[in-house]
Amino acid sequence: MTPIEQLERFPTYLANNWDNVLEAALAHALIVAIAIAIASILGIGLGIGSYRNPSVRDGILRVTGLFLTIPSLALYALLITLPGMGFGAQPVVIALTMYALMPIVRNTVTGLLGVDAAIVESAQGMGMSRRQVLRRIELPLAWPVIVTGVRVSTLIVIGIAALGSIVNGPGLGDLIFEGLNRYGTPFALPVALSGFVGVIGVGIAFDLAFNLLTRLTTSKGVR
Repeated sequence: MTPIEQLERFPTYLANNWDNVLEAALAHALIVAIAIAIASILGIGLGIGSYRNPSVRDGILRVTGLFLTIPSLALYALLITLPGMGFGAQPVVIALTMYALMPIVRNTVTGLLGVDAAIVESAQGMGMSRRQVLRRIELPLAWPVIVTGVRVSTLIVIGIAALGSIVNGPGLGDLIFEGLNRYGTPFALPVALSGFVGVIGVGIAFDLAFNLLTRLTTSKGVR
């Protein structure tokens, strides 16, 4: 059967198996959301804690940047060998968290350092403490840049999460690899394509969610 003929079967396959695809997409979105939530807490915290200390800041950015250079398959293989780890969702969450850190840390630092020094000095001159300036002035002004970092990280790890199926992680990767394993059969391409389209759908859903989040959490004067 030619690839064109298999593509013609895709709508039929999707209509008959939409519940399985939806279940896999929800599992995919959930594991990405968990990893991004953890990475956001860690990344924003690291950015806030280091943006005024150049040596510490550069060291954190280098380490988190190195995480992105590790091939995902190699990282998954390494994580499952660690004590108490094994197969399943846990190594996938850890790997995705590592990959998500650098854009979040970098954008947090960039956003905070980008706040006009005159505004900070004026706030301090009004008697605000360092913590109050951070909470009331710097973070609100830097927030759009920080959210952009979280958004970029999310889109990066959505694709990487699909490879988590090699360590029995949940998500749409199961469909993609199932399609590859069925190579030569009439439904090989429709199965793999359903996983591929599902990943794109999850990415679009997260992107729309971040657009809404930015609008709801950013004051009109900062947009």
